[in-house]
Amino acid sequence: MAAKLIIFAVCVASALAQYPAPAYKPAYSAPAYSAPKAYAPEPAYAPAPYNFEYSVNDPHTYDVKSQSEYADGNGYVKGSYSLLEADGSTRVVEYTADDYNGFNAEVKKIEGGYKAPYSAPAYKPAYPAPAAYPAPAYPAPAYKPAPYKPAY
Repeated sequence: MAAKLIIFAVCVASALAQYPAPAYKPAYSAPAYSAPKAYAPEPAYAPAPYNFEYSVNDPHTYDVKSQSEYADGNGYVKGSYSLLEADGSTRVVEYTADDYNGFNAEVKKIEGGYKAPYSAPAYKPAYPAPAAYPAPAYPAPAYKPAPYKPAY
C-alpha cells in the first residue's frame, strides 16, 4: 500500500514539473522616484548687535508690562522685563546670557507700587448656611451571616 502511495506521489510531482509556474504581473506599477535633491547648507551669518525696548500700560485691562534687551553681536545678551502682578506688586526679571555662563536670571518682587483703581467686593453667600442636623443613628444589622463551610 505504501509503495502505491509513493508511486502516485511521484506521478503527480512529475506531471506538475512539466508546467512552469505562472509569471506574476502586477495590475499597477508604481512610478520610480529619484532620490531627493540635497539642499544647499544655510549660510552662517555673524551675530548682529541689536537693542530693543517696549512697554504696555493699558488702563482698561490693567495690563502693565515692559521689556528691554541688548545684544553686543558676540553672543552676550542682557535684558530685563517687568510685569504687574494681580496683587499690585511688580515682578522684575533681569537676565544675562552668553556662551560661557549660559542664561542667568535674577527675579525681584517690588511690593505695592501700583494700586488698581477698583476693589473686589467682599464675598457674601447667596443662601443661608445649612442647618446643623444630628448624625443619624442606625441600629445594628438584625441578621447574622451564614457560617462558612468549604466545599471540600
